[in-house]
Amino acid sequence: MSASLRVAYEWKDLPWKKFHKQTFKLQKRIYRASQSGNMKLVRSLQKLLIKSQAAAHLAVRRVSQDNQGKKTAGVDGVKELTPSQRIKLTQEIKAKPYIKKAKAVRRVWIPKAGKKDEKRPLGIPTMEERARQALIKLALEPEWEAKFEPNSYGFRPGRSAQDAISYIFLSIRESPKYVLDTDIAKCFDKINHKTLLEKLNTYPQMQRTIKAWLKAGILDGKELFPSEEGTPQGGVISPLLMNVALHGMETFISNSFPISKGIKAEKKITLNWRPQVIRYADDAVILHSDPGVIEQTKVLLEEWLKPLGLELKEEKTRISHTYWYGNETPGFDFLGFNVRQYKVGKTHKPKSKYYRLNYTTRIRPSKKSLKNQSQKLNDTIKKMRTSTQRELIRTLNPIISGWGRYYGISDSKSKGKNDHQMLFPALARWARRRHPSKNWGWVVRKYWRLETGKWDFATKDGIRLQSHYQKIERLLPVGKRSPYDGDWAYWLMRTKQHPDLSPTKARLLKRQKGKCAYCKLQFQLGDLLETDHVIPKERGGLNVLLNLQLLHRHCHDSKTSQDECNIGGIFDND
Repeated sequence: MSASLRVAYEWKDLPWKKFHKQTFKLQKRIYRASQSGNMKLVRSLQKLLIKSQAAAHLAVRRVSQDNQGKKTAGVDGVKELTPSQRIKLTQEIKAKPYIKKAKAVRRVWIPKAGKKDEKRPLGIPTMEERARQALIKLALEPEWEAKFEPNSYGFRPGRSAQDAISYIFLSIRESPKYVLDTDIAKCFDKINHKTLLEKLNTYPQMQRTIKAWLKAGILDGKELFPSEEGTPQGGVISPLLMNVALHGMETFISNSFPISKGIKAEKKITLNWRPQVIRYADDAVILHSDPGVIEQTKVLLEEWLKPLGLELKEEKTRISHTYWYGNETPGFDFLGFNVRQYKVGKTHKPKSKYYRLNYTTRIRPSKKSLKNQSQKLNDTIKKMRTSTQRELIRTLNPIISGWGRYYGISDSKSKGKNDHQMLFPALARWARRRHPSKNWGWVVRKYWRLETGKWDFATKDGIRLQSHYQKIERLLPVGKRSPYDGDWAYWLMRTKQHPDLSPTKARLLKRQKGKCAYCKLQFQLGDLLETDHVIPKERGGLNVLLNLQLLHRHCHDSKTSQDECNIGGIFDND
């Protein structure tokens, strides 16, 4: 056996189950020590985790095998590590987890979501620095998960945009409120380094290492720029640092007001509450029944952000009301959803806990989201003018299903219109263009299956276009819970409801009892799950549920390599 094959075998067959258990056990202890306020024990356990061989291996595997940007090179041009290079990198970061000076990040410009003409910068560290950042994050995240405020949802394990929207729904469904909808301008790029490091308040070696990453500099093309502020968006640890910087916003605003009397119900039950702050990364919504309080929160928020070097984005900061607001349109857009309350008649009044309401709360995709999805579908259909119906359906289905899962918590009445508004006109143009000499009735009978009672765009052999309608129950608030509390039953239940998980993956997750079918390890929040064919298609495996299994991304890579070797006959005993 050659040296390269021997190293590959060694990396693949390392005791990963043992590594996971050792690392999570330390993370759980860090989380509990942070909860109890024992910071001396937290620092001791963090140092122990960073020096452990298990954490170093998991950090390297995360950045070299699991992350989406594993093939993106930093300033040194290194990407796609071989098994021998992974082992070497593991040894390097274990021997030297802390640094005093870091290599510059490579700036890459990518299109801004929903805006073709605008681009946003990403800072890509080298593979070595990414692995070191992943190792530091393993130690830092449990400490801060115990501290973070309950209504902070962005870039946190076990939380999603749907959690934030579900909490907003619960907050306003029985009482209309005024809303301060705001966005922080260039949050990643403008964070003050000194204030961030003071708030981080960790031990000197880690403090020095994080400062080195913040001050590393940015290489844009061939020009090197100093990084005097901000944390580069694209680094493994950057989202965590951003959340640390914005930690305390909810507590500060809530504590700035005494407990106030809210709306009185018919049964004379008084609702007492302070302003509610819901934050997702750098987007925030503040709710209260008093417009004066909302005006004050805007001033307070601007003052709170100044020491961090941040400010509100004026064009995206708006005060509105969920039910009415003078001559302005009520409701607000948040995370791609539109939240609004509508007046209803006497026979349609929804019942609250105390009395019948004269309005109903609707959560729907925003007009901007609908427009972007419609444009994406139209562009895809235009590019496939010469493709068959089967090819078109297989290209459109992932786009539709992903959008449908994200907006699955929207009201069902809004979903039925999406297919017609966004798809039917484009599909009709595509079909008529293929048969210019045929009449419309002939075209409809060829591409739509009308026998179902609906205009079902499908082939005669049953390959159908999916619907934007996907019903997902709204999630209950997470509160102060965290994946590091060790309650696997609770977090497995939430994982099955996650919008990123397709119905097929959810069924496989339930069948496998939350474990990877290859390595038999429990899936953790943040793991990338991929569907694999037990019997590969090349060997006659069918695309049916019984022949599917759910694997980690790195396990899927190993399984695929093994299948290719078996198909090639490398392990045949002739």
